[in-house]
Amino acid sequence: MIDQIKQQIKNELQKYYLVNYNTEISIVVEEPKDAKLGDISIPMFSVVKILRKPMPEIVNEAIEVIQKLDLPLEKLNPVGAFINIFFSKSLLAMEVLKDILSKSQNYGNSSIGEGKRITLDYSSPNIAKTFSIGHLRSTMIGNSIKLILQKCGFQTYSINYLGDWGTQFGKMIVAYQKWGNKEEIMKDPINRLTELYVRFHKEAEENPKLEEEAREAFLKMEQKDPKYLELWQWIREESLKESQQIYDLLGVTFDSYKGEAFYNDKMDSVVEELKIKGLLKEDQGAQIVDLGEDMPPALIKRSDGGSLYITRDLAAVFYRKKEYHFDKILYVVGNEQKLHFQQLKKLIEKMGYDFADQIEHINFGLYLTNGKKVATRKGNVTKLYDVLQTAIRLAKELIETKNPKLENKEEIAKAVGIAAIVFGDLKNYRGLDAEFNLEQSVKFEGQTGPYLQYTGVRIASILKEKPYTIAQCEKKQFELPHYFDIIKLLSAFPSTIEKAATEYAPSVLAKYLLSLAQCFNKFYSLEKINVEDEAIRNSNFCLSKAVRIVLNEGLRLLGISYLNEM
Repeated sequence: MIDQIKQQIKNELQKYYLVNYNTEISIVVEEPKDAKLGDISIPMFSVVKILRKPMPEIVNEAIEVIQKLDLPLEKLNPVGAFINIFFSKSLLAMEVLKDILSKSQNYGNSSIGEGKRITLDYSSPNIAKTFSIGHLRSTMIGNSIKLILQKCGFQTYSINYLGDWGTQFGKMIVAYQKWGNKEEIMKDPINRLTELYVRFHKEAEENPKLEEEAREAFLKMEQKDPKYLELWQWIREESLKESQQIYDLLGVTFDSYKGEAFYNDKMDSVVEELKIKGLLKEDQGAQIVDLGEDMPPALIKRSDGGSLYITRDLAAVFYRKKEYHFDKILYVVGNEQKLHFQQLKKLIEKMGYDFADQIEHINFGLYLTNGKKVATRKGNVTKLYDVLQTAIRLAKELIETKNPKLENKEEIAKAVGIAAIVFGDLKNYRGLDAEFNLEQSVKFEGQTGPYLQYTGVRIASILKEKPYTIAQCEKKQFELPHYFDIIKLLSAFPSTIEKAATEYAPSVLAKYLLSLAQCFNKFYSLEKINVEDEAIRNSNFCLSKAVRIVLNEGLRLLGISYLNEM
């Protein structure tokens, strides 16, 4: 609401100067550093500079324009070059609360994405490797961005681009042929296959010929050798079972699971197009595309004829453009792949297509455990499934201590444990590395997911006490600072959603929710909510209900369940 008021004042003043002076002037409406000066402020320096009229005349003219608007304003206080504006806190509060209570979970919906399609490529684990804590970032950042974009009106298509093809399968097959036992592997497929993968890399340090054997094995896969394809299919199916178990726990779904293997029969036409357009060059037996002095050439085919990751990505992006007609395609992939996506965009541009700028790399930092990067090939992997189960167990222990008589402890512990892990990631700006700390994430206080859930549960408990209605509120209550601070935050929810969407940053929303919960809990400590005075009680309950609506919806957009008790 406050952001809407600021935008309305800005628009009306800009329109006024365009109509009356035939001049485009950009108006700034800001919040003063000292709240005593006003709720919002308009500096008029730029208007004076452009129109070359005395400051008092310019200020008075602007005040006349603002006063004609139907806004919940209390007074306008010009000080020098600034027009300081004070809201009627009670009127503004009532408008904000009515808006939230009437729209409920639809509060904060936006139309900025109306008519636009966005395809998202995220999660994308490598088949035949443990689904580690390192995969969490892409999965949950991508899932939250999708939900936020949907709230802003975008039509989304989510793709789990499974790493089910490539040289790593050659390595896995060689390892299986040398040291594997199918009967033994079937007892615990992913752990046994991961052990083989780790062993391959250890053995390859002593015997580099193994790398060549792996490339040959992968080439046989590409040449459709039935024996190798059958083995690959078995490994893929077993891996997908584990991945689905994780997705079910996290509540994450996709529109497509088309992985790298899907594009095997679509690469030749891309390579042929590169050749026809004169972009393909031979370099020491390999096929490359020169991308200029600013970046290394793109390696399209190895000297043995084997395909590469970027070749499959090219085939994939053309298929997706045709299939989904995207206005933008987002790749939620780690920082280390920056060059790859720069090359991909440059390739599409050199091929003469006009949608290269629709490709966006949504980068994120590493998830560190004890300051170290997760690396499957070295064996220092923290399995995500184990982490989730540990978080759920810790959550249950906390619940047993705080509320031993609680029903449905198992389901609630599951929701709390997963909230701890997911929020522990999403509260961090995605571009930075994040240290994983399980014990800290599960706590019911501090900057945690369970803290947000607990705040919502506290409000749910309050709202059970007595009936309430917004028609009979004590409006003057909202003039008190600890009331109006919450109103200001609630009014900022729609603009927060749009900011999180345009920046592809769930952390913007996560930090907002923490601020809202902290503000409400401060209010709770200062004010008795269920009071005898009916009008004050109605004000307290309506404010609490609005906070719960926004908290619940915010948690949903982060991919976290909200609760009624815990």
